[in-house]
Amino acid sequence: MIVAQQTDAQLSRRLQNDSITISGKVIYINPFLYWRRFDNNTDRWLREPGQLGADQINLNRARFYPEVDWTFLSDDERVIKDAAVEMFLKTLDLIGTFHPDLTAGQLLEVERKMAVTKKRSFERWVEKSFRKKINEASRERNRYARERFIRGWREWLTLETTHQAFLPVAALMVISVFVGWSVGISNNSCTPYFPTAETSILK
Repeated sequence: MIVAQQTDAQLSRRLQNDSITISGKVIYINPFLYWRRFDNNTDRWLREPGQLGADQINLNRARFYPEVDWTFLSDDERVIKDAAVEMFLKTLDLIGTFHPDLTAGQLLEVERKMAVTKKRSFERWVEKSFRKKINEASRERNRYARERFIRGWREWLTLETTHQAFLPVAALMVISVFVGWSVGISNNSCTPYFPTAETSILK
């Protein structure tokens, strides 16, 4: 019973952070809660950073990060926050699309709550997205390098000069194996064998 109450409380807090009620209507400020109404293009547009122009993002930096002095940010921090600004703009675009009856004042109210509750969430999301893209790029490079290595060996093995060089080596390997086998057989055949009883007598 206590666990159920705690779960309900957590869900309630999460819903409060992910939505705002305006004129009795619940407006989601978590863009992924609209995913059932997305087509594939919209989903890709939302999830992939870099869909909006740099000029548009630069103009809206102070709008969502008025407390940040961008000149003191590292390159990595600037990239993350720019991508978060992009998420703010995309989310507001989606809200305006799915709630066209909202007034300018109501949209401003939505934006203010987003700036308070979703800033860190958007930053975590874009960090995760960038890590995923980096890992995918690394796997793709490794796959390409592996395929190139195998293709290079195959091409080398099909060359006529490779065949000409490989045949003598293969012949030497066969001869070496045969000679080793012959020597082993000779050594075994020259070793006298005495039964146990005879060995004790000889001693």
